Amino acid sequence: MRRTLWRTAIAVAAVGIMGGMTACSSGGGGTGNDGKNGQMTLWTHNAGNKAELAAIKQIVDDYNASQSETKIKIQAFPQDSYNDSVAAAASANKLPCIVDIDGPNVPNWAWAKYLTPLDLSVDLDKNLPTTLGKWNDEIYSVGYYDVALSMLSRKSVLDEAGIRIATVEQPWTRDELDDALAKLKDQGKWDYPLDLGTAGTGEWLPYAYSPFLQSFGGDLIDRDDYQSAEGVLNGDAAIDWANWFQGLIDNGYVAKKSGTDSTLDFQNGKSAIVYTGSWAGQSSLDVFGDDLVVMPTVDLGEGPKIGGGSWQWGVTTGCGNPEAAMDYLSFSLKPEYIAAVASATGTIPATDEAAALVPGYEPGGFFDQFRTFSKDYAVLRPETPAYPFIATEFGNATKDIINGGDPKNALDAAVKAIDANIKSNGGFTQE
Repeated sequence: MRRTLWRTAIAVAAVGIMGGMTACSSGGGGTGNDGKNGQMTLWTHNAGNKAELAAIKQIVDDYNASQSETKIKIQAFPQDSYNDSVAAAASANKLPCIVDIDGPNVPNWAWAKYLTPLDLSVDLDKNLPTTLGKWNDEIYSVGYYDVALSMLSRKSVLDEAGIRIATVEQPWTRDELDDALAKLKDQGKWDYPLDLGTAGTGEWLPYAYSPFLQSFGGDLIDRDDYQSAEGVLNGDAAIDWANWFQGLIDNGYVAKKSGTDSTLDFQNGKSAIVYTGSWAGQSSLDVFGDDLVVMPTVDLGEGPKIGGGSWQWGVTTGCGNPEAAMDYLSFSLKPEYIAAVASATGTIPATDEAAALVPGYEPGGFFDQFRTFSKDYAVLRPETPAYPFIATEFGNATKDIINGGDPKNALDAAVKAIDANIKSNGGFTQE
């Protein structure tokens, strides 16, 4: 399945509206009517994805047939309008019992009292850690899958240029990447040998580029208390990251603005290496066969890093029958259902049992390396209600850096805005 840049994370603008509220303003996630009288509603963003929606419908149909107390009804929204719909429903206290939510936004929704902690009858320790949405040490959401960023290339291309294939045991260092890009650029076959998806917007920017920052030793916020970005988003390591990132463009290794579909451009021979996700694995394998190379991202000093957390499911605080909602979620986490959803989305199954049911993700399968990347390299985006605002500010700074702006000024401005937002929201502490 081909995706444009990154389908599995949504823009954070709508959730950012929620981030400006006080936690006590919501009064809960609904009226308490949904879930009563044996009827319950499930909201999903999958209206535009027939395969994923069909997998969810099958789970719901099976659950409805398995018992007679509760019947669940699906309401599917286009992804682009989903967050607006949730925000409007939350403001009107009309959220349904069950919602899906992009993983990094879970703390914001939990802080705003839209979500209730999960109380499931299944062992969530079997899940990849990045498929669990947490805040204040409680689990508020669970997902069927995750995705993993990597670098895709072709063995024939790297061999011709005399470039070593990076491995989990020995990823490329910064110097190796710079050397590889210089060799590829000198061949004259590509205008820009590395495609980093610089045409991306919204959540792609922090998801794709903050792992590079973290590999340098910086971060989006100080995770000791989540109260300030000072010194981590604009410290020496962050400035080094920004200068390196900008240098890739200045040296002609990366386009200031890539094509709108980096995976398709790679498959059409426009780039030697593409920085993309596990969602591009199957279609690239279909094009290149045994010549396809899947490599971990680069170690820029503190080890390779990738983003973690994708779409997950939670129960709202205003649900009229939370026990039934929890029962449904527990039912939905059977390995065969996790496998079905992961297969429909081309993503990484959340558990080992489910992975064994998805061709290519079984131990030793071609795509099993994506699960390894997720296990070994994934860093959750900061688990704080401030994240939607942080994401927007980091995205603005990154765009400035890409377009040639002064790195320090761009990062200092982001830190100033982030710290002011956290302060204005009382540190996003739960009341």
